[in-house]
Amino acid sequence: MTYCVGMIVDQGIVLMSDTRTNSGVDNISVFRKMFHWQVPGERMIAVMTAGNLATTQAVISQLEERTKQPEERETTLLNGPTMFSVVSEIGKLLHTTIDTQQKVNGDRGKGRFTASMIVAGQIAGMEPRLFMIYPEGNFIEASWDTPFFQIGETKYGRPILIRGYDRNMSFENAVKLLMVSFDSTLKANLSVGLPLDLLVIGKDSFAPTHQHRVTAEDPYFDTISSNWGDALRSAFHSLPDYSFGPETGTESGGG
Repeated sequence: MTYCVGMIVDQGIVLMSDTRTNSGVDNISVFRKMFHWQVPGERMIAVMTAGNLATTQAVISQLEERTKQPEERETTLLNGPTMFSVVSEIGKLLHTTIDTQQKVNGDRGKGRFTASMIVAGQIAGMEPRLFMIYPEGNFIEASWDTPFFQIGETKYGRPILIRGYDRNMSFENAVKLLMVSFDSTLKANLSVGLPLDLLVIGKDSFAPTHQHRVTAEDPYFDTISSNWGDALRSAFHSLPDYSFGPETGTESGGG
């Protein structure tokens, strides 16, 4: 499984992904699920992937290949006029890849090659934008009403994001919030695992503002995990106790 989160704040965009892939408890591997490309001073684009590994790697490989084409040939990733056009092209590529793999594998391929993606970035002269692409190739865009997207194993980390998000929060607090969300997911689901990849994209920077790989030995993540557990227990015990009232016996029915 996978867990990836993309979040917009006033300062820009924060992205985090895990790296675990598994085909059973005895076949666990580490694969990067976050990728980015940049044209200095002009654009910064990042992609996170979830779903069938063969599908996502095929899409990323094709995107990488297109960035290495001769200069006289157009590539939407590096030359598209808007983020909308970039995401449209990635969506088409994802849908085509899934469709091709399913056709090659026939009935065995139905439902096996599904994948989804989060695309984030900024092109000069425009605002930073965040999108989520579905397996069908269509997509939706984040807004201040829906300021973050999750793909993969989303349910365990979502309540943390909903309660803690503030569009005015600093990058540092946004990273802290994502760390707590990922820690909650890691504790609840073995199919999501370290290392984690973190990427911060500052508005109008057109380059990574901060990148970091969070390993099992990361002191900050270890502190977050330990302190968050302690804080939850402390908050729980600070809540008022439930009372059964003066009568604790059960009522008996007549008859």
